[in-house]
Amino acid sequence: MKHTVSILVENKPGALTRVTQMFARRGYNIESLAVGPTERHDVSRITLRVDCEHRSLEQIEKQMHKLVNVLRVSELTPGEAIERELALFKVAAPPSARTELMALGEVFKARIADLGPESIVFEMTGTPDDVDSFEELLRPHGLQELVRTGRIGLARAERKSQPQKQQVLV
Repeated sequence: MKHTVSILVENKPGALTRVTQMFARRGYNIESLAVGPTERHDVSRITLRVDCEHRSLEQIEKQMHKLVNVLRVSELTPGEAIERELALFKVAAPPSARTELMALGEVFKARIADLGPESIVFEMTGTPDDVDSFEELLRPHGLQELVRTGRIGLARAERKSQPQKQQVLV
């Protein structure tokens, strides 16, 4: 089963290495990895995607909490988290295919990042499924290069329950 894990670490040298080695020692491949700053300058967020059993992930989470520099570990549960990915696609685009490719880009809200005589570079931000779908539709046109950031995500914004309207009987 695939899991997306969010790990807050102190922004110190070696923190990323210690976390990734925890997965490597147990023989789990990290499918995607994104690291960046948070709202606090001294804290970074590591977001990774790994394929392992839930029980194994629980054990790894417990062991990560013991690592130096790890502040918090949480799994981003599907439906309870917002996940996005950034991708750049370089596609063969002879003049005869440009209109179709640009229309396809509009459907997926992809921006043209660069335009050359025989190719287009699209920039797209979206759910991992949307990025997968756009990639699949571009392949027949001649996908020349592709780079993806890997998933990033946050728990959904808290929603307060709406007060119930009282019925007034007249």
